[in-house]
Amino acid sequence: MTYAPPGYLCPVDGTRAEVATARWCCPTCGGPWDLDFTPDPSVPLEPAGGTWSLWRYGPVLPLPGEIPISLGEGHTPLVPLTERIHAKLDFLMPTLSFKDRGAVMLVELARRLGPERVVADSSGNAGTAFAAYCARAGLTCEVFVPEGTSEKKTERMRAHGAAVRVVPGGREAAARAARAAADVPGVFYASHVFNPYFLHGTKTYVYEIWERLGGRLPEALVVPVGNGTLLLGAALAVAELSRRGVRPPALIGVQAEAVSPLAAAFAAGADDAEPVVQRPTLAEGIAIPAPPRARQILAAVRKSGGTIVTVSDDRLRAARADLARRGLSVEPTAAACWAAVSPASPTNPLGTRTAILPLCGAAAPAGPAGV
Repeated sequence: MTYAPPGYLCPVDGTRAEVATARWCCPTCGGPWDLDFTPDPSVPLEPAGGTWSLWRYGPVLPLPGEIPISLGEGHTPLVPLTERIHAKLDFLMPTLSFKDRGAVMLVELARRLGPERVVADSSGNAGTAFAAYCARAGLTCEVFVPEGTSEKKTERMRAHGAAVRVVPGGREAAARAARAAADVPGVFYASHVFNPYFLHGTKTYVYEIWERLGGRLPEALVVPVGNGTLLLGAALAVAELSRRGVRPPALIGVQAEAVSPLAAAFAAGADDAEPVVQRPTLAEGIAIPAPPRARQILAAVRKSGGTIVTVSDDRLRAARADLARRGLSVEPTAAACWAAVSPASPTNPLGTRTAILPLCGAAAPAGPAGV
C-alpha cells in the first residue's frame, strides 16, 4: 500500500501539495507549510496504556498505522518551582531537549517516504535530535551548523553517525546551506521550521501537561521563542483541546534581549516581525533574527491573550544559577523562561496565574551553571 499522509497547505496563499512530492517550502511564496490535518474532537482521546512515548497520543497525530520509530521520548515529569509555577523536565528526553518531540515525528515521516538522505540545519539541539532519530531509523543524516556551535554538540551529532557541515556565518547561513542541499532529488529536508510535522510532534508537550493535570491546563504556558516551534506546537494542542472543552491558557513567549524580533513586533502591534541584527547572547538556541513563522507566532500569542517578553544575559545567568541551586542544571537558553517569571524578575508577566515552563538541554554541552 502506498503511504499517503495528510497534505501540505500554505497558510499565506492556500497552495496545496502532496507530501511525497512537495518541495520543502511553498513554491508560490517560499514560506513554511502548514498541515491539512485536524483531529476529530469526537474521537475519544485515551492515551495508549503502556506506550512510553509520545505515540501514546496516536488519535491526534498525523502518522497513523505502522509501528513508528521511538527512543521512549515524552512523558516527562512536572516539578514545582513555586506554589503556582511548575517546570516540565524535557531535559529527560533522549537527546536532552524538547526537539525530540518534533524530530521523532519528522524522521518517522522520512522513514516512510524513503529518501536517500536526510538533511537538517541547527545550532545544536535540533541537529542532535535529528541525528539520533535518523540513526534509530537507519537513515543517512547530514546536519549543517553555524560556525561557533559548541563542539560538544557537534560531537554528539557525529557520535550518532551524522555528517556535520560547519558553515561560516550565523544561524541563517547554516539554514541557507541546508536548503541548497535539500533542492537535490532524493533528499528529505528535516526542517524543524518549514515542515509542519515537527509542530505536530512538539504539541505533545501540551497533551502531556493536560494528561498530568487530569484533563485541564494551567492558566499560562511560558515558552522560549526563537523559531517558535514549541510555541506553535503548543498553540496547535491548545486549539485541539479547546474543541474538546478544555479551557485554553495564555501563551507567554520569552526571547533573548539581544535578538528579539518577535518581542519588538508584538510591542509595536505589528502583524509580522522585521529582521534584526544577529548579536551574541547566551541564549543561542533562541537567537533567531528572522523567524519564518513570525506571523503565525504573533497571531497565536495575541489570540491566547498572552505576550512576548525579553530577558537580558545577566538575568539568564542569575536564573540559571538559581535553577542549579534548586537541583536543576540546564543550558542558558532553557533558563530564559525562569528568568522572565521567577520571583526575582522585575517585569514578571504572570501576575498570580498558574503556569508551566519547559526546562531542557542538560548543562553538559553548555558549560557550568552561571557561565
